[in-house]
Amino acid sequence: MGMPSPLPMRDGVGATRLHVPLTGAWPTVSAYMVERFFHLDPEWLLQRFDRGEIVTRDGSPVARDAPLGSEEFVWYYREPPTEQAIPFTEEILHQDDHLVVVDKPHFLPTTPGGKFLQNSALVRLRNRLGNPDLAPIHRLDRATAGLLMFSARPATRGAYQLLFENREVQKVYEAVSARPADWDDTRFPLVYRNHIEKPRGQLRVQVDDMREPNAETAIELLGADERVVHTLLRPHSGKMHQLRVHLAAIGLGILNDRFYPELLDDGPDDYARPLQLLARELRFVDPLSGEDRVFTTRRMLAEAPH
Repeated sequence: MGMPSPLPMRDGVGATRLHVPLTGAWPTVSAYMVERFFHLDPEWLLQRFDRGEIVTRDGSPVARDAPLGSEEFVWYYREPPTEQAIPFTEEILHQDDHLVVVDKPHFLPTTPGGKFLQNSALVRLRNRLGNPDLAPIHRLDRATAGLLMFSARPATRGAYQLLFENREVQKVYEAVSARPADWDDTRFPLVYRNHIEKPRGQLRVQVDDMREPNAETAIELLGADERVVHTLLRPHSGKMHQLRVHLAAIGLGILNDRFYPELLDDGPDDYARPLQLLARELRFVDPLSGEDRVFTTRRMLAEAPH
């Protein structure tokens, strides 16, 4: 059982729980949090203590001068000092008592994280549908557009999550890559496999060619012109950044990918240059009704050849 929050959900977002060390070099709980969240303005954070916005398990405020060791857990609402609005809207494709399926635009994160809170698919949908129980069953990278499925009821969420855990959902993506100088269409279709790991604290995944493959993607050719190559991707596993890594490995790095094959400097989103990767189709047998379910995106990749 998870530890219940003393704070209710607010504007579609639950409170965050933070574990505070009972001993250490910090004289107070607030001093630990100032160092822990070094990227935030210290005075802005301390003012949150003064306003009673950092609370204990019973909901009582934590004082700015509360000594380290007085509380092991504190709760608070995440409040980015500034949040960039994302000028694209998710489209609801399907809604019933158990499932909500949306077409996610590029640049919109699935869940709150980093500098995005209200501008996430989860929080937008909780507010839009008035359902605080809504939860994602799987995730898409912020840069990827397309199909995203949410559970509407905790009682049936596990049945749908098991579909993904047991790889019983057929997922289809499409991507557009720059056409390489040595382009050869005779190698398609192909299956690419390797071993992918996500080191903690790093932005990109790492490939370990000495280990047994744990990621597999079937890649088919949809079309090509003198400028780009359009591929259909069927992942047989769900490793982080798998499709981006596999296409880069065969010389077809996805257009506008800032991570692979090379990590580019961080910068503001360029809405005119979205990552050319789209979650195109989800297909599975509904675990509750036994019905065949097929969902297809209405979005298209702007750089795909005509």
